[in-house]
Amino acid sequence: MKRVDTIAQVRRAFYVHGWSVKKIVRELHVSRNTVRKILRSDETDFSYERRRQPLPPIGPWQEQLEQLLSSNASKASRERLTLIRIFEELQALGYEGGYDAVRWFARTWSQTRGAVTAEAYVLLYYAPGEAYQFDWSHEVVLISGVTVTVKVAHLRLCHSRMMFARAYMRESQEMVFDAHDRAFTFMKGACTRGIHDNMKTAVEAIFSGKERQYNRRFLQMCSHYLVQPVACTPASGWEKGQVENQVGLVRERFFTPRLRVKSLDELNAWLLDKCVAHAKTHRHLEESERTVWEMFEAERPHLVPYAGPFDGFHSVPASVSKTCTVRFDNNKYSVLATAVGRPVEVHAYADRITIRQDGVVVGEHARVFGRGQTVYDPWHYGPVLARKAGALRNGAPFRDWALPAAMSAVRRKLKGSDDGDRQMVQILACVPEDGLQAVETACREVLDHGVHSAPVVINILARQRDPAPPPLLLTPTALRLTHEPVADCARYDNLRRTSHYRTHPNP
Repeated sequence: MKRVDTIAQVRRAFYVHGWSVKKIVRELHVSRNTVRKILRSDETDFSYERRRQPLPPIGPWQEQLEQLLSSNASKASRERLTLIRIFEELQALGYEGGYDAVRWFARTWSQTRGAVTAEAYVLLYYAPGEAYQFDWSHEVVLISGVTVTVKVAHLRLCHSRMMFARAYMRESQEMVFDAHDRAFTFMKGACTRGIHDNMKTAVEAIFSGKERQYNRRFLQMCSHYLVQPVACTPASGWEKGQVENQVGLVRERFFTPRLRVKSLDELNAWLLDKCVAHAKTHRHLEESERTVWEMFEAERPHLVPYAGPFDGFHSVPASVSKTCTVRFDNNKYSVLATAVGRPVEVHAYADRITIRQDGVVVGEHARVFGRGQTVYDPWHYGPVLARKAGALRNGAPFRDWALPAAMSAVRRKLKGSDDGDRQMVQILACVPEDGLQAVETACREVLDHGVHSAPVVINILARQRDPAPPPLLLTPTALRLTHEPVADCARYDNLRRTSHYRTHPNP
C-alpha cells in the first residue's frame, strides 16, 4: 500500500496544482488505478487487512501442531523443545509442508495464548502476619565520591504492604541473615511464611513442583524466627509480585537521581527514613481510607514475636600464613601469632569477621569489601615482637598503630636511643598482664618526671602490682600481759662492759 505522504502528494497535485491524472502518473511514478482510487475515495490513508489467512500446508495438521506446542509450553524451560525439533516431530507424523509455515503458526499461537493469559488474573489476599516477600536489586550510588553498585535487600509485608530496604556491598548468605534480622527488629516480629525466589544462598536443589532442598544455615534462620520458607517457581516473578513492584518503586523514587552519600551506614539510615515516610503518606491499595503505616500498625499484633538476633554468619575454613594473616573474600585479616600453623574457621558476618581456632577467638575485625586490603591488629604480633624487636620500626602492622597519647610520646622519645625499639617492646609486653590503662598511666607518670625508659615504667607497674602491707593486728584484751616488759638499754651497756673485761683481763 502507498504511504501517507504519497497520498498527500497526489491529492495536492490534483486539487491544488491542477495536474491531470496522466501527469500525476508520470511525475509521481504511481499507477493510474491508484491515482483514481485516491481521488475517488477522498481517503488520506489506506490499510490492508487480510480477512482470512490461508493455511494450505498447515490446515490438516493444525490440531496436531497445537497439541505439540501446548505440550511443549507446559514443560520446564530446560526441557522444552526448539521450534526446529517440533517441526521434525510434525514431519514424523506425515507433514510435508515447509518450516516457515510452522514458524508462522507457532508465532501466532504464542501471541494469542499470551494475550488470553495476560487478560486473566487472580487477586491474592493475605491475612495479617501471614506472609512476607523478599528479593534483591542492584542500584548505583556515589559513596564518598566513588561510584559503587550496592545490593539492596527488599522485604515487604503482604497484608499491610509495609516495605523495608537495606543496602549491602555483597549479596551473600550472611547479608540475607542480616537483612532479615534488621527487618524483623524494625517490624518487631516476623510472618509465618516467607516467600523468596530460588537464590543460591537459600536453595541448593530445585525439584518438581514446590519441593526444594534448602541450605542448612538458611533453614536454621527460618527455624529461629519460626518462618516457613516458600520458594517461587523458576522464572515466575509474579508469585512475589508485591516485592517486585517495590523494587521498581524504590529505584524510581529513592535512587533516582543518583544518590550521593558519605558511607553505607548513612545510606541505610536514609533508606529506613524514606520507607517510613512513604508508608505514612501513601494510601493502602485495598483499604484506601487508611495509610500503609496505619495498616502496618494494625498488623503488628498478628506478627510472630521477635525472637532476638540470629547468629547469622557464613562459615568457611582457612589456613593461617606465616605473616599471621587469613585470606577471606579477596582480603587479609590478622590473627594471633600463636595460631600460625593450624587451620582456623572464619565466621563472616555482614559487618565483621570473627576467626576461631578450636572454639577460641583468635581474631576479630570490622569487615572490608575492597580487594587486596590487609587489616591488622598490632596486638596480635606481641610474641613476634618479643623475638624480633626491630620489626617495631618498619613492620607493616605497626605503621599506623594508634597507641594512647602517653605511650606514643614514650615511643617517639625512645626512637632516639640505640635500644629504643627493644625498650618499647618491653613496655608493650606489660599490656597483657597489667592492662592498657595501667601502662598508659605509668607512661604518663614517667613523662611527668622527665624520664622515658622501660625499666622505670616496669618498676612503676611492679610497685602497683605488689599488695599493700597488711594492717596492724590489735591484741585482744584476754591476751594482754599483766606486766608488760619495759625496754631498758642500760642492760646492754652492762653486758658490753662485762664482755670487754672478760675478753681483756688485767695483767
